[in-house]
Amino acid sequence: MIFAIPVAWLQLIHQRVRLFATLAGLAFVVTLLFMQLGFQDALFKSAVRVHQNLAGDLFIISKQYKSLVAQQSFPKSRLYQTLAFDGVADVTPLYFQFGKLRNIETGQKFSIFMFGVDPSKPIFNVPEINQNLDILKLASTALFDRDSRPDFGPIAQRFEEQGEVSLEITPFNSITTANRLEVKGLFTLGASFGVDGNLITNLSTFVNIFADRSTEAIDIGSIHLKPGANIQQVQNNLITHLSQDIRILTRQEFIDFEKQYWNERTPIGFTFRLMVSMGFVVGIGIAYQILYSNISSHIIEYATLKAIGFTNSYLLFVVFQQALLLAIFSYLPGFFTSSRLFNLAKEATRLPINMTLDQSLLVLASIVLMCSVSGVFAVQKLRSADPADIF
Repeated sequence: MIFAIPVAWLQLIHQRVRLFATLAGLAFVVTLLFMQLGFQDALFKSAVRVHQNLAGDLFIISKQYKSLVAQQSFPKSRLYQTLAFDGVADVTPLYFQFGKLRNIETGQKFSIFMFGVDPSKPIFNVPEINQNLDILKLASTALFDRDSRPDFGPIAQRFEEQGEVSLEITPFNSITTANRLEVKGLFTLGASFGVDGNLITNLSTFVNIFADRSTEAIDIGSIHLKPGANIQQVQNNLITHLSQDIRILTRQEFIDFEKQYWNERTPIGFTFRLMVSMGFVVGIGIAYQILYSNISSHIIEYATLKAIGFTNSYLLFVVFQQALLLAIFSYLPGFFTSSRLFNLAKEATRLPINMTLDQSLLVLASIVLMCSVSGVFAVQKLRSADPADIF
């Protein structure tokens, strides 16, 4: 009986222009939520790409470490002290620093993130890098990240055509003569919100470029454990006995530490949360406007339905049916628009912006909740529909 006459649907389409305007507004809110969640997800995923691809079981960083892009070194001796502990098999240092790479076409310089590695000890779990470690043993050679942003010019494309590309790089805050590097291979790591591109060289080349760097100060230390060693037990033992100027983290703790920095200690994380909250509030306002207008426009009809025996529960159900219809019909165009925008943003920024099932369900639940909350406010008008006002 409730669904015999689609009252909710008929009321919504009674004024189609207003309905389409409302759906457009809600679809925009859906798109806004998708984009904010997508960029927030890309922020976290891109920020921990290095962490996820590092080889090792435990990782040492300085106590002053904040994030990968806020460089903070610690003494190399701290890393090698771990070799004296039970369960530790080997250690590998990693050096990194920002440099300025000259665009191979325009000559303009852009910031690039450089890694200095020991070619005899793989530090990354990236096959493309490990396959080219022998090449890195040569002086002034480098591997270039093909997923770097296009600011540096078509380096990857030219390498694939010619097999070698010559680059000019200088320390970030230096006006000294540029150092020449020969790109001898490519790998895939990707850009992030703090890094536009990546370059890998051997340690001697790295120190030659960054003359102020010493091999005695490293940025990340990777600890490899012996087969069967208990990671938690070894970690606790190292934390107890080593100097307090370092942190010793598991991979997941290292990843969580980096995410926490971007989420809580940078304006970017706060901005994303604020924009999602604002979108939610705007969505409630848009849905409330049409629901309230529909009730106000048909208040006499609602009062008549009450007079002939329909209960308040039925009338409230009609309003919430309208809210659900608004949510569904605004979600679909917002979903497809966001999918297209995700592809465009991914191509333009080289960030891992992808539509995921979790995002889709979260946004769907959010738009349904927005419209439901709007319905809760709008039905206050419906309660005033009194049959006595008609007769």
